[in-house]
Amino acid sequence: MTAHLDAAAAEIESHVGRHGWDAPTALFALVSTERLASDDLRVAAKLGLSQVTAGALTPVEQEELPEGELDAVLAQITWPDAVAGCAVCQHIVMLPPSAEAELFDAGTGDSVAAALAHPQRREARLVAAVLRSGESAVMLRLRASEGASDDLLTGGNLAPNLVAALLATFD
Repeated sequence: MTAHLDAAAAEIESHVGRHGWDAPTALFALVSTERLASDDLRVAAKLGLSQVTAGALTPVEQEELPEGELDAVLAQITWPDAVAGCAVCQHIVMLPPSAEAELFDAGTGDSVAAALAHPQRREARLVAAVLRSGESAVMLRLRASEGASDDLLTGGNLAPNLVAALLATFD
């Protein structure tokens, strides 16, 4: 199932990427493509689901998330049994450890604004996807900048707190 979860995360990253780097945080339900195809033949035909791979997942984008901290918003979400997993895609700003230490040492009041203005910042698009069973997939696309390429990193340990928050939506 991990390959199907990786594929769903990649599909989400590509989908959100078409909207540019300023897209809002997006939440997705992950449903069994087989179940989707058998439950609603009209939707299956519209999506071109004539040949369904066993275990495949279809991401279904949810309504725009309410304002607030992502962890607090996710704590309010529960899923029906038909949802096999969920995913979130958000844009983040990353700094090298030395730059992060400078921000905290300087006592900067608005750390987000300071991070966005920092010359060593790297913008990234982060996708974390989980299944009810506890499996997870995480992708991080680093935005190309002067002297750096548009890189894609993957690995379950890239966003452990976000993965935990997504898994908690199934408790």
